[in-house]
Amino acid sequence: MALVDQHSGLFTDHYELTMAQGFFLSGKQNTPARFDYFFRKTPFKGSYVIFAGLHNLLDMLERYSFDREACEFLKSRGFNTKFVDYLSNFKFAGNVSSVREGEIIFPLEPALSVSGNIIECQLIESMLLNILNFESLIATKSSRIRHAAGDKKFIDFGLRRGQGTGSIQASRAAVIGGAAGTSNMLAAFHYNLESTGTMAHSWIQSFQDELTAFREFAANFPSRCILLVDTYDTLKTGVPNAITVAKEMEKRGEKMSGIRLDSGDLAYLSKHTRQMLDEAGLQYVKIVASNQLDEYVIRSLKEQNSPIDLYGVGTNLITGRDDAALDGVYKLVYSDGIPRMKISDNLEKMILPGKKKIYRFKDNQGMFHADAVCLEDDQQPDMIYHPARPEKHGSTLNLYVEEIVEQVMKDGKTLMKQQDPYQIAQYVRERLQMLPDEHKRFEFPHIYKLGISKNLMDLRSSIIEGINTGL
Repeated sequence: MALVDQHSGLFTDHYELTMAQGFFLSGKQNTPARFDYFFRKTPFKGSYVIFAGLHNLLDMLERYSFDREACEFLKSRGFNTKFVDYLSNFKFAGNVSSVREGEIIFPLEPALSVSGNIIECQLIESMLLNILNFESLIATKSSRIRHAAGDKKFIDFGLRRGQGTGSIQASRAAVIGGAAGTSNMLAAFHYNLESTGTMAHSWIQSFQDELTAFREFAANFPSRCILLVDTYDTLKTGVPNAITVAKEMEKRGEKMSGIRLDSGDLAYLSKHTRQMLDEAGLQYVKIVASNQLDEYVIRSLKEQNSPIDLYGVGTNLITGRDDAALDGVYKLVYSDGIPRMKISDNLEKMILPGKKKIYRFKDNQGMFHADAVCLEDDQQPDMIYHPARPEKHGSTLNLYVEEIVEQVMKDGKTLMKQQDPYQIAQYVRERLQMLPDEHKRFEFPHIYKLGISKNLMDLRSSIIEGINTGL
């Protein structure tokens, strides 16, 4: 699916084009550069992020161009004619290295790097951040809901509350994080997702009475009949009427799939509903719950032993509440053969310079222990150092190791095989099983160990010294 079908080159900020024109007019359009994508702060007061959006990004990079109408628009905004003529033949021809989509990533590590000429690297910054930050945010929220739900499934119900057409990407990211499916039909079409949906209160209100509404729905959808039972009175009329219809379906050789609770005290109502269904011999009828659910509400419902079989999660999932955005950034780390970095009074906010890679260390149980950001030519380090407090360091001896970054695009062409969201979701599950539980708890999770190699630390120090001395 193309996120932007036309004028894809304009999927950027004005200042990116301004700088690109400046590079062009300064004769720097062929200057080699490298940018890193990383984030500094985990969302939702958690300890990790699920990396998502890579496949959409690579697809957009292959399509990135400036058509005739886009070029005319840029001229109308005062951009230099020679620069616009250059853009008319522009195609992204750079290289991209990245962790796999679905990988668990942590603050400060460069999960993705782009190399090419300075213009192509600069132009795609805003698009790259838009895609990776949003999809990673929603996939991470979804993984937390999946963790809370345990062995119960949940469905993305968020389209009506999502951020415009971004809901299409959000539904994909929700499945990557652990949702079983979505109510969003356009996302289901584009990404081959499982789709589901039953009725709203308007269906029931449109009939003379609730029982008739239930009967008509069952007659029209006998193989996927889930009845919404809280339009009037859940326990006095909704559930009893659903039981009546379920018994009528049995006489026809059919089975009702479930009932849905969408308001009220879900723990209390689900327990009484389960009792009523079981007493009627309807143990096979499932209970679906929705209405302002998130990982905390679902955890509470499970702690109360609520007999809920399936959760429908909308607003809090699709908007990434309570974090409006992932603070991922895209920074220049190398250009014209020289490692680059931004200086800050706060060492934690300084950019790690140069071309880098990531080693992930595991213990003898196969559990994630620490990550190391190293220079591209570094061998596996025996010692890693805290990025901001180098006096804190640790040995990596006797640990198993893997490199988690690989080249995924060469000369503007994708190297990796396209995966559907469910394949990526399976990878997420596998990796989360390797993350110790203390990193997955919702309150005060354990901070994951991230270190840098001594060579990288020394490079950073030498650049800072050079800038401070004016050399």
